[in-house]
Amino acid sequence: MPLYGVYGLLFEDHGLSTAQISSLFAVWSIAAFVTEVPSGAWADTVPRRTLLFGSAALLTASFALWMLVPGYWGFAAGFALWGLAESMKSGTFEALLYEELSELGAQGRYANVMGYVNSAEVTCVFLATASAGPLYALGGYALVGWVSIAITVVDGLLVFTLPSAPRKVSVDSTDRSGDESFLARYAQALRDGTGEVRTDRIVRRAVLLTAVLMSFLALDEYFALLARDGGATTAQAPLLVAITVVGQVAGAAVAGRTAGMSGRVMAAVLCAAAVLIATGAVAGGIAGFVAIGVGYGALHNTTIVAEVRMQDAMSGSARATVTSVAGLTSEVASIALFAGFALGSAWLSLSILVAAVAVPLLLVAVAAPRMLPRRPRPTG
Repeated sequence: MPLYGVYGLLFEDHGLSTAQISSLFAVWSIAAFVTEVPSGAWADTVPRRTLLFGSAALLTASFALWMLVPGYWGFAAGFALWGLAESMKSGTFEALLYEELSELGAQGRYANVMGYVNSAEVTCVFLATASAGPLYALGGYALVGWVSIAITVVDGLLVFTLPSAPRKVSVDSTDRSGDESFLARYAQALRDGTGEVRTDRIVRRAVLLTAVLMSFLALDEYFALLARDGGATTAQAPLLVAITVVGQVAGAAVAGRTAGMSGRVMAAVLCAAAVLIATGAVAGGIAGFVAIGVGYGALHNTTIVAEVRMQDAMSGSARATVTSVAGLTSEVASIALFAGFALGSAWLSLSILVAAVAVPLLLVAVAAPRMLPRRPRPTG
């Protein structure tokens, strides 16, 4: 959706400061935080395609609010709906995909398929971001926004083309599932999912690693603002942001090949990503965004790998709930990142703030060899 490339600029051009924009991002994360795990348990209880369609509908509503009520509170309400939409999708799609492959006896292909899915998703983001500049030049933010809304409508309709294999249930719940109410089944899914995270140390570490890496991907919310700070115009900024999206596409596309990386290799990749992002943020310009793109693509790749290992490590029936616990933890970390940008913007430039993220990323690199689960042996 073209709005991905310019919404930071949209907010700034409506008079919002960096601190206010960061507070909007925090509203986004808090909304997702509050609903993340409950929606995961929901996805382990009702048809997952229903939740995915609801997610697309809420995203449509959020963008419509931005166009119809273009001010701080309209933007905040839109982000609240977007956060709920994200929580409904988070964990739901991954669980649907893993169980569809499992139904076919092909769960070993999850890393490849998930890599292709992410690559296709980010390719769409690239095309949307690259189109934001020309659309803005033709019709301003209004054209960008309404084209984005039309795309979300199509996205919602495409949900119904997804397959839906029956979900696997645990043995102890098989005899009861036909008689239990929705609330009882929901509560059981919630207990099963959160219980697996509490009691399984390998799953718990995988969830934490995946969540923290996911939170660093929130950096892209500042890339358009970073481009403008470096002198780019509103029409030029999306093209610089598109460079980082190319990096994401490449990182996602090779996830199937890198899925077997060891913890030490992941640590090295994360160190390189931290250095490239920091260097690119300070350098600015096309060269700087190329560096950011390479580093951000590497970060995206390790996030997919961590999520794949997390899925492989799970053994319970509430897969979407466990994945949503990772999403919730990620939102907590994202809120901390947004708060850091909001507070730091009073003293530091945006380029320095982006570069400073390299410090916690390097700390995660140190922990990665201990946190990343070993790759399971191939089956079949």
